[in-house]
Amino acid sequence: MEAINRTGVAEFLLLGLTEDGELQPILYGVFLSIYLVTVMGNLLIILAINADPHLHTPMYSFLSKLSLADISISSSTVPKMLANIHTQDQSITYTGCLAQACFVLFFAGLENCLLAAMAYDRYVAICHPLSYTVIMNPRLCGLLTLLSLLSSIVNALLLSLMALRLSFCKDLGIPHFFCELALVIKLACSDTFIHNVLIYLAALVFGGIPFSGILFSYIQIISSVLIKPSMQGKYKAFSTCGSHLVMVSLFYGTGLGVYISSAVTNPPRKTAMASVMYSVVTPMLNPFIYSLRNRDMKEALRKLIRRTASLL
Repeated sequence: MEAINRTGVAEFLLLGLTEDGELQPILYGVFLSIYLVTVMGNLLIILAINADPHLHTPMYSFLSKLSLADISISSSTVPKMLANIHTQDQSITYTGCLAQACFVLFFAGLENCLLAAMAYDRYVAICHPLSYTVIMNPRLCGLLTLLSLLSSIVNALLLSLMALRLSFCKDLGIPHFFCELALVIKLACSDTFIHNVLIYLAALVFGGIPFSGILFSYIQIISSVLIKPSMQGKYKAFSTCGSHLVMVSLFYGTGLGVYISSAVTNPPRKTAMASVMYSVVTPMLNPFIYSLRNRDMKEALRKLIRRTASLL
């Protein structure tokens, strides 16, 4: 295959989830609906938390930031996909592709770190309830948020900027609905060994450390809950973690596994279908998970809706 110098690549082609033209209008309707629900659901969570003083706590502060990250990661991929289907144009510029990959990496990494921060918050609330307000003070919460942002920025820039050194071949079709970095690297004609090693190392460091923090927090939580004498106490403790556990399971069960395996999976279409879960479906489900299982969140949403209705 003839190599193209990295400065001469004008655009890539996003081949999407299927080549069947009859399915394109259906995909357009489905993804547009999911995107609108994602934006509206997460926006309601953010507004409800900001409007209710009772929810101005570390847990809900992290939740509002997670909702913003959900809106952002979905907005990084779905609008471009919808535009390509609408115009029947699969192209994305070289710069736009690398920028999209960078944004997806950043917001996925931010969600990863925020989930770890929320797990630590639950650990402190259950294992050290009397010291909760002292430990989870505004300074620590701000520091955790800042560390989440910085680590996500470093991870995203490290992995996306390394693609600038690649040379690509004439085949510039990406079998995906967005520019996933591992698939972009697969199109390169130059040696990609170092790039693939860097992806694994970044996943191990920037994904493994937060995940280890989540595991540690829940091991401590389970140990603390099991020694509680009453079943009611055990149920109350576990119920405060239920929504977070579901979110963690969705994120790691779909996102991290797909991201790591995409570098070695032969049928990229299967990777693209699985990526829909962590980049599109999970951000849509998170508001439902937290609002349906959380009494305080439901009450805050009712107050927000009543307040909005009274202004109309």
